[in-house]
Amino acid sequence: MGLKTIPFREVEDRAENMYEAVAAMFGQARSELEDRILNRKILDHQNDELDVFDEIEEPSPESYEEKEKVTTVAIDKFLKGEVVWRKSNTI
Repeated sequence: MGLKTIPFREVEDRAENMYEAVAAMFGQARSELEDRILNRKILDHQNDELDVFDEIEEPSPESYEEKEKVTTVAIDKFLKGEVVWRKSNTI
């Protein structure tokens, strides 16, 4: 997972101004994070249904799964046109 530049011309093509683009990407990143938290809570809840004498598998460094950051996922989705947002008419 290396660093890569964000093509600002592509961002400008997708939104009228940079603030609007950043707000859309922020909303997508928040949504991605909420999905990850929800999935983790579901897994934890499934593990809580164990009996008193059941052993819980401890996570090991070998089983660690590195995930892409939510901001990176959100930016990629925005640039691919997968992020849908609406403008607020209130001033």
